[in-house]
Amino acid sequence: MIVSFDSIMKPPYDISPVILGLISRISVKLGEVKANFLIKPNPQLRKQNRIKTIHSSLSIEGNTLSQEQITAVLENKRVLGPQKDITEVQNANIVYSRLNDFDPYLIKSFLKAHKLLMTNLLDFPGKFRSKDVGILHGSQVAHLAPPPENVPSLMNNLFNYLKSDKDLIIIKSCVFHYEMEFIHPFSDGNGRMGRLWQTLILMREFPVFEYIPFETIIKETQEDYYQALKISDNKGNSTEFIEYMLDVIEKSLEKTLQTKNLKLTDIERIEIFLEQTMAEFTRKDYMSVFKYISSATASRDLKNAVELGLIEKKGYKNKTIYRKLLGTTLYKKHLP
Repeated sequence: MIVSFDSIMKPPYDISPVILGLISRISVKLGEVKANFLIKPNPQLRKQNRIKTIHSSLSIEGNTLSQEQITAVLENKRVLGPQKDITEVQNANIVYSRLNDFDPYLIKSFLKAHKLLMTNLLDFPGKFRSKDVGILHGSQVAHLAPPPENVPSLMNNLFNYLKSDKDLIIIKSCVFHYEMEFIHPFSDGNGRMGRLWQTLILMREFPVFEYIPFETIIKETQEDYYQALKISDNKGNSTEFIEYMLDVIEKSLEKTLQTKNLKLTDIERIEIFLEQTMAEFTRKDYMSVFKYISSATASRDLKNAVELGLIEKKGYKNKTIYRKLLGTTLYKKHLP
């Protein structure tokens, strides 16, 4: 519920001790993720994460397809299942494969994402609702959304808050998620849009969130998700929901950190390193990123990269320096 605050329409919430503690721990884990150069995981991990994200987010909304069936849909294989569920997966894959095309601060982009997400599922995808809606929990109305004529101004206020308020972006992403669910701007697809847009907001400052499927944690704690929404509705502020979502983010980062030693190929290691390194470097620089590999493995990686024309070598033994070659096409060109 957005209220006026110092000329900015600011939603009500408190920065509780729980929130402060979670923000502190999240900051540490984000630092660890960056230190381990997991901003761009290997292609297989990225594919798995997208499948988990799509499966979890759609499953929360009642989609019946398994992860295996979703994988088959994305590989254009024949799948036996409700056409609506298959269409949801196909649409979600389009959206999640184009995350960088959306601007999290623009309503126009928000509506475009909803249109892609809900094409062939709604009569008017990408349009705000024109009717009253109530959100059911079981057989009871858990929340009566604001009238449709108020939706455009409420969403404008919410985007103005997102762009203008000085709070941490991690907190604002949670607030946006809650307030969007409260406004319920669409006739359908609100839940998946709330989770998608929080990902986009976080990605703008922390690119690693493109590869962190926090929807999986939400699915595992689905009752807690709805309970946090309900408590926030009853209290008239989003503090409870912020605490819940920050806990989800922390757990998701912890899972990501547990993947840091997944086996990468030599070319995948080189790609990750070259995208984030200086023009010249040593084997020691390379090993400072991939601390779990031996010096012999590092030497083989760099030798292969030289042979593939990704880097050049000068000097001898402990005087050896490597130089990144500009305009080089990285591993995707060289994988079979």
